[in-house]
Amino acid sequence: MQQLDFLPELDRKKTQKAVESALSKYRLYKYLSFEDREASITASYEGSEGGRSNRTSDQTGSIAAYNIDGQAERKAFCERVERVVKRLPRMERCLIEERYMGSDSEYITDYNIYNQRFNPPVSEFTYYKIKWKAFYKFALALDIQVIKTN
Repeated sequence: MQQLDFLPELDRKKTQKAVESALSKYRLYKYLSFEDREASITASYEGSEGGRSNRTSDQTGSIAAYNIDGQAERKAFCERVERVVKRLPRMERCLIEERYMGSDSEYITDYNIYNQRFNPPVSEFTYYKIKWKAFYKFALALDIQVIKTN
C-alpha cells in the first residue's frame, strides 16, 4: 500500500493482532450477555487497620455503578466499532463483517471469505491486500495502531 506523507507506517503484525483483538472483544461483548452483580445479604466483616481510610463501604452503590458502567462501556464500544466498519468501502466492510463480526465468525476462514462470500470471488493475494487496507483504516479510526519503529 502506498503511504502518504502524513499517514504513519504501521507494524503490520502488531497492528493486525491489535485489530483482531478488538474485533474479538467486540464479538464477546455483542454475543455474551452482561452478568449483573448482586449485593450479598449475608453479613461479612472486614478488619480495618485503624485510622481513617476515607473509603466508603457502600456495597450496593458500588455494585450499581459497576452494573450501569459495565453495560454502558460495552454498548459504547460495540457502537463505535460498528460505526467505524460502516464507514469502510464496500469490499473492506464485507470482509470485516463476514470474517470477524458475525456470530459464527469464529469458524469461518479467510479461504471461505475470498472464495465463497465475495461476489465475484477474488484471488488470495487481492483478499489479503483488501484485508490489510481494512485493518489499517480500522486501526487508525479506533486509535489502536502500532507505529513501526526503525
